[in-house]
Amino acid sequence: MGNKKLEWETTSKKIICKTRVFEVVQKIMRPLDLRGKEAEFSTLYAPDWINVVAVSSAGEVLLVKQFRYGTERLSLEIPGGVIDPDDENPLYTAKRELMEETGYTAKKWSKLGVITSNPALFNNSCHVFLAEECKQTHQQQLDEHERIELIKLSLDDFFNRIKNGEIDHALAVAAAGLFLLHKRVSLDV
Repeated sequence: MGNKKLEWETTSKKIICKTRVFEVVQKIMRPLDLRGKEAEFSTLYAPDWINVVAVSSAGEVLLVKQFRYGTERLSLEIPGGVIDPDDENPLYTAKRELMEETGYTAKKWSKLGVITSNPALFNNSCHVFLAEECKQTHQQQLDEHERIELIKLSLDDFFNRIKNGEIDHALAVAAAGLFLLHKRVSLDV
């Protein structure tokens, strides 16, 4: 992807703020074509995430409804979470998060893809998985700050709620698109 007319290089960076879930890093960058001045940018450094499109044995999509602190409202979305950068791989995290947030485990797993969360601000990626033939095998195992309601929807209702804006979490909507591409490819084979 190299194109010196488009690329920039970092000349310096420093951590401005460090939180439990991300760091804000201030960077001084300059264009490689040298036709412009250095500029200051901020990036949020965060671990990679996972999201799971989970479909039960009955054909229902498993969703989680929870309060989101950024928007200060309830959000209907798919199960997901942070990959522990010290000792987890994305599939392990996907299985763990599905079980913790919903109490369900899956018989069949497929990786749908890897997307960048918001490359204008974040440095991380989101690994998207499809979990099929999900069955409830546990009780929810929520973190102390999680309050999650499990919601089960038909596929039609799931996509209708995306269409009408009730499901508006960008990563969940992107995961739904990857799910549709996966099913289309699978059906065409």
